[in-house]
Amino acid sequence: MIPPETPLPKLDGVTHRFVDLPGLRMHVAEAGHGAPALLLHGFPQHWWEWRRVIPTLAVSHRVICPDLRGAGWTEAPRKGYTRAQLVADMVALLDALELDRVDLLTHDYGSLVGYQMCLEHPERVGRHLALSIPPPYFDFDMRLPLAMARHARFELVLPVPGLGPRWIRGKHTVERAMLAAHTSHQAALSREDKDLFLGPLREPERARAGSALYRHFIIPEAVRIMAGNYRGRRLSNPTHVLLGRDDPIVSAELVHGVDKYVDDWDLEVVDGASHFIADDRPDVVADRALHLFGRPPEDARRTAQADA
Repeated sequence: MIPPETPLPKLDGVTHRFVDLPGLRMHVAEAGHGAPALLLHGFPQHWWEWRRVIPTLAVSHRVICPDLRGAGWTEAPRKGYTRAQLVADMVALLDALELDRVDLLTHDYGSLVGYQMCLEHPERVGRHLALSIPPPYFDFDMRLPLAMARHARFELVLPVPGLGPRWIRGKHTVERAMLAAHTSHQAALSREDKDLFLGPLREPERARAGSALYRHFIIPEAVRIMAGNYRGRRLSNPTHVLLGRDDPIVSAELVHGVDKYVDDWDLEVVDGASHFIADDRPDVVADRALHLFGRPPEDARRTAQADA
């Protein structure tokens, strides 16, 4: 249960519901009408990550923003933070919403889940816009673990039972080491935004969930990618990747060896953005999503611009 001091934030045009999935009650924020687009957040965020993208995308699309297992207002059970279960959660959500196929906009570990959806259930995904995470085929480059050791030492702490949850619940640890250190603009995250992201993580069960997520999914997935475990499988869904030019860990020069495993993909470097691209440059994210998924009719676009 989310504590009273972390109320569900409001955004014009957005409705909220709770969907009962097998073993999990999931919170879903929705807006707009049209072709469905599923937006998957990263850590340590939740659906509010998309607050500046939703209004533009909802002009022509049904925007669906779930809080993933253990995040935001979704339940945080002790188990289930594995690759198989996180993908099963998303497939169950599509089934519950009676959606055969969606386009994907994903970030961070949400992108890792998105790639797994494309590989395991390609018929359920149309096009995929991934932020900060390239397809899981790039060649091992020693500069990547060195960058992680320099700029993301917290990843050594987060997976550790007991220690990881305590770190997550720390007064300023997540804010300083993750949010502040990996955005390009101080104004990208207001005090209210930070409090909304950090508040749920101060709950013991959600802090445990964050640690379990790193222990059972994020770190093992990084190892699988760097070991080349996915090179026997092709990625067929059209994929566009945005990397922040100021991202201290994942840079375009480290992403090589992907082309021979993906049917249709490209990579774009975004100026004025670090890891949290949707916070730093929501304008670019919304524009590229519309370009990839399909732009609204001209009259709808004019109406949206006039309203803005």
